[in-house]
Amino acid sequence: MPIRLEYRAKPSVFGFMANVWRPSPGFAGDGRLPDIQARWSGHRSSPRELEDFFKLSGMPPGEGLSILYPHTVSFPMLMAVLSHPAFPLPIWKVLQVRNRLVQHQPIAPDAVLDFSVRTGERRVLEKGVEMDLLVAAQSGGRTVWEAVDTFYARGRYGAATQGEAAASPAVAGRAAAEWRMPQHGRWRYGLLSGDLNPLHMSSLYARRFGYAGAFAHPQRAIGQCLGHLGAAHHAPMQLDTWIKGPVFYGARVALRSEPRAAEQLFALHVDGDARPAIVGRFVIPHGNEDSPT
Repeated sequence: MPIRLEYRAKPSVFGFMANVWRPSPGFAGDGRLPDIQARWSGHRSSPRELEDFFKLSGMPPGEGLSILYPHTVSFPMLMAVLSHPAFPLPIWKVLQVRNRLVQHQPIAPDAVLDFSVRTGERRVLEKGVEMDLLVAAQSGGRTVWEAVDTFYARGRYGAATQGEAAASPAVAGRAAAEWRMPQHGRWRYGLLSGDLNPLHMSSLYARRFGYAGAFAHPQRAIGQCLGHLGAAHHAPMQLDTWIKGPVFYGARVALRSEPRAAEQLFALHVDGDARPAIVGRFVIPHGNEDSPT
């Protein structure tokens, strides 16, 4: 039976966090994700929210909203879906691994946005399962922004329907920038995005799970990359990202960039690791290269 969630304000972080340790119902016999849809109508960004977003994401303010702004602000809705009692896996088993964001047109800072999230496809891999959540933002009845957010859970979930996860591109470009990942603002960004996972907040907690310390929310690290590449305010634009490892607070990070004919690739490396923690690709339609929103 379809499940509908309706919101007139941002979903409460503490409301869906209460479901984090709920029992997991598991997948249905047909293997499909349950039909969960969430809607949040009438969001208008406040000056304080925009200030926090740009300051914490590392992107400069512009005349319009960045492609990452709807992704960040709508993330509490994804958390509400992932933590819903009908979702087949507990949220603490699920990792964000890949995103495709598409901004169709410029979005004014004072635009009224109506967000929707619904469950999408499930793909069984050899060592786990991938699950898609489909997100859209409308303004004035037109879809101005869309996303496919892919989450992964390790384990055995039956016969594999796909051998491997979608591979990220190899980035062989030049070094574009180096900096230290900021240590401040982890709680403020957690409240902004609705993601209060202790792995992003406490190094003591993160070390208990084998990490070197607490690490940044992926979209915050991606924002740092776009800011350094000068790609924060293009529209239309498509952005694909692969989240391959943690970006620790205070770590020295290096960004590599590889422009191509129809796209630009980038990769973020942490503390000299040859393996990238984040790989991205963005495409700006011809004629929009110098038209930031």
